Amino acid sequence: MANQPTGRIKVLHVITRFILGGAQENTLLTVFGLKDSPRYEPLLATGPAEGPEGSLLERARSSGITPIIVPELVREISPFADYAAYRVLRRLIREIKPVIVHTHSSKAGILGREAAWRERVPIIVHTIHGPPFHAREKFWKNALYTWLERREAKRSSALISVADAMTRQYLDRHIGRPEQYVTIRSGMEVEPFLKSYDKAQVRKRLSVPPNAFVIAKIARLAPLKGHEDLLKAVSQVRRVHPDVHLLFIGDGELRPQITALASTLGLSDSLTLTGLVPPTEIPELLSGADCLVHASYREGLPRAVVQAMLAGLPVVAYALDGTPEVVDDGKTGFLIPAGDISGLSAAIDKVFSNPAASSAMGAAGRSRVSGEFSWRAMVQSIEALYDRLLNQCPSLCHT
Repeated sequence: MANQPTGRIKVLHVITRFILGGAQENTLLTVFGLKDSPRYEPLLATGPAEGPEGSLLERARSSGITPIIVPELVREISPFADYAAYRVLRRLIREIKPVIVHTHSSKAGILGREAAWRERVPIIVHTIHGPPFHAREKFWKNALYTWLERREAKRSSALISVADAMTRQYLDRHIGRPEQYVTIRSGMEVEPFLKSYDKAQVRKRLSVPPNAFVIAKIARLAPLKGHEDLLKAVSQVRRVHPDVHLLFIGDGELRPQITALASTLGLSDSLTLTGLVPPTEIPELLSGADCLVHASYREGLPRAVVQAMLAGLPVVAYALDGTPEVVDDGKTGFLIPAGDISGLSAAIDKVFSNPAASSAMGAAGRSRVSGEFSWRAMVQSIEALYDRLLNQCPSLCHT
């Protein structure tokens, strides 16, 4: 490469909070992969990992990554904290002098890109893990986020979408230019999901009936994740199939409300909540299930769906955002219009009633995703994007 800089090129990744979540795992694996790159030196700045959703901070540290904590970088809109976080990020960028700033998540994407632009960082990249605007958000918030995303897209060298649907949604709102977008799938550690586990032992450990039909859901117990819809659908399914059992993997602020709804629907004895579990345990937990239902109202490209497909499970999911890009309706699972409780119930019944067809769906799903979602492939694609942007960059990139 002409004018190649001496030493490794500093890349500062910025994300709002390092909880157990898809965007955070994506970011961790990206930084972890770049750590051994001969060309790029990754650094990570993040807000505090607070709340019941757990933390990836210790996993980062044990992987040789030292996160820079920005206490003011919180998820909720907070003008005073947001301005303070913006000032901290500007100061951090002045100290580190990165050639590339790569932001993740909506809040960090707005504050981090603005700070990088003000500090004249040569290359600014943002990954869209999911849109901040959606049909169930307040009008003023959607309008504010759209305006801010338009402004920050003008500061961006490139926009990474984890799904083609993200690109379409952003362009529909006139955010950025088509040539700025590149789709790079959110990578994960594929191999653990391809292993064989003792299904009976997993169920025994979870106190799940050995002969039950187990429906898994992986998600924080938080708004818009669709736990309530799944509970209502299963209450219908149980009228015909009483041995259906729910396995909710994850924890969060809505746990009391979800357990109360389960009790109201008479599902308390058919629901297992694992609470917080390390991501490394998810492959084994999925081996104890018969299918996965993903009824979320807001996603980019849901990692939980890909993980279930890697584990060989058929998937029932709402046909939103990037989900139809991986679930082939009728072949690897079933896609249902968002909010269609009866449709969810009918799809679950189909999976339950046709074990041979469901097994074939699971096998087809595993074949579909096993090569495309490797975290190593993701990191290689991101490095290739950095390389391209450096080649297009003026001489100040190479000083």
